[in-house]
Amino acid sequence: RGGREGKEREQLRTADETLQEPVTNGPPATIPCRPTAPFSKPIWCLSFCSSSVYLILTLRPVLLYLSAVFGFSTTCVFTALLFLPLQLKGHCSGVHGGGGEGVERGRVAVILEQGTPLQMIQLLQTPWEDRFRVCLDLVRLLHFLSRSPLGSVGLLDFQPRQFITVSGQLKLTDLDDVSAGEIACWTDADCTLKFPHRNFTVPCSTRGVCDGLNEKRNIYNAYRFFFTYLLPHQAPPGLTHLVDHIMNTTGEDADINQTLEAFEQILLLYKSGLHLDNLHPSALRDYTVMRDMSPSGNGEYRCWPSYSQQGCVLSVHSAREAAYICNSHSQCNSFTLTGQKTWTGEKLSSFGHLVPDSASEVYVKKSKVPQSPSS
Repeated sequence: RGGREGKEREQLRTADETLQEPVTNGPPATIPCRPTAPFSKPIWCLSFCSSSVYLILTLRPVLLYLSAVFGFSTTCVFTALLFLPLQLKGHCSGVHGGGGEGVERGRVAVILEQGTPLQMIQLLQTPWEDRFRVCLDLVRLLHFLSRSPLGSVGLLDFQPRQFITVSGQLKLTDLDDVSAGEIACWTDADCTLKFPHRNFTVPCSTRGVCDGLNEKRNIYNAYRFFFTYLLPHQAPPGLTHLVDHIMNTTGEDADINQTLEAFEQILLLYKSGLHLDNLHPSALRDYTVMRDMSPSGNGEYRCWPSYSQQGCVLSVHSAREAAYICNSHSQCNSFTLTGQKTWTGEKLSSFGHLVPDSASEVYVKKSKVPQSPSS
């Protein structure tokens, strides 16, 4: 037994090393396989014989639902039916050999990328841009699930614990509580969704299924568990009317196409800075630029929410927006534009005591510019 466990540990180390190797196109060791209904995309068959196959899978934001159906024959073939084109980074096989020293016959391990569990309390303390990203990723996922190769897919458990974030990107991690395909019905009464404060009814189609039931469940749960808490608070003033529109429509009659379009419009305006057109161009007149300087970040000036716990760091589209923010805080005397950017391309702007920094430049209120000591 000790020898077998040692071999398994060695194989797990090999799996870890595989993650560092270059990714090749397509899955290794694949053989042709005949598609099986209801799978409409080509199916990959991975050879499996007296060994463990470790599948290292990267979950893309819209490729987040995995269905695996496998069986063993006398030729020891492991068949994985993947209805989504997941990226297979690599695999490692157990040691072949007799005497029972190899990995147990039929054992399969699936290794998924590591992420951070979604904690709503922590998420509420992050800047609006990051909270918007979580909601946008979720809407894109739901849009895909409404048209997956298996048909409409419903998420039956929408608690935040079902998700993780990887480098800020939302991904689905628990695939147990899903429903592929719409439920059967005889009348419209069979197609009613009941929530604590709202009920919905979708039509029973001539095919005898509740058309749009999964989509309605998904989008309303997204509204209940995510949008309500993450979207409205501290949204940029130039985007609040669009955020309000999303909040009003997703709780009522908007479908996933309309919701995705609304989110993409907000993203476009936010990245382009068009939502800042109403900012007065004179906001920068009260500032002078001091190059090769940056705030020390020692915490003497704080704001919330901030990208840094050691000071006040916010994302801005331009120096004009940073000046507008600084002018709205009585304690703010200067701001800097760093070389760091967020996922949307926004610049990080920070505030605080000035120290030398060749990569930054500081905008200081003219009344606060340090004066050289007189001789």
